[in-house]
Amino acid sequence: MKKFFSFVCSLYIISTLVSCDTDRVIDENKTIENSSWYYKSLIPFDVQITDTTIPYNVYVNLRVAADYKYSNMFMWVHTSNPDRKTDKRRIEIRLADESGKWLGNGLGDIYDYQFPAFKKIKFNQQGFYRFELEQNMRDDTLMYVKSVGVRVEKAIE
Repeated sequence: MKKFFSFVCSLYIISTLVSCDTDRVIDENKTIENSSWYYKSLIPFDVQITDTTIPYNVYVNLRVAADYKYSNMFMWVHTSNPDRKTDKRRIEIRLADESGKWLGNGLGDIYDYQFPAFKKIKFNQQGFYRFELEQNMRDDTLMYVKSVGVRVEKAIE
């Protein structure tokens, strides 16, 4: 009975914390098939922006396995606005320090990262914006990448 009560309390706390994320517009991750990210595979995320008066933060989420062979990852972040005007920005996500210690949050042999791609930006139009993530490393197929994602949140001062 004690275990059941602890389980129910844990679920309640987790659901309360998740529902309190009122600044989030989107926080979505997509699994990379076979953990193999081909360089021509752009991963799309559509975000609806309704308030153009406030700034937003845009993050790139990344999950890699411990067998990932580099200490960083270069990525292109392609952006298009509701008028289909496009832009792209190259980012570098540092995954490990000089000694090889993973910098992300780990669970077993999987590590999660959240990298700020855009801080306090204003979207000038209401509508759907598309963010597409493209790996930009030396390998045509980047192994041990579990998932990638995008988080857009209101930038509260």
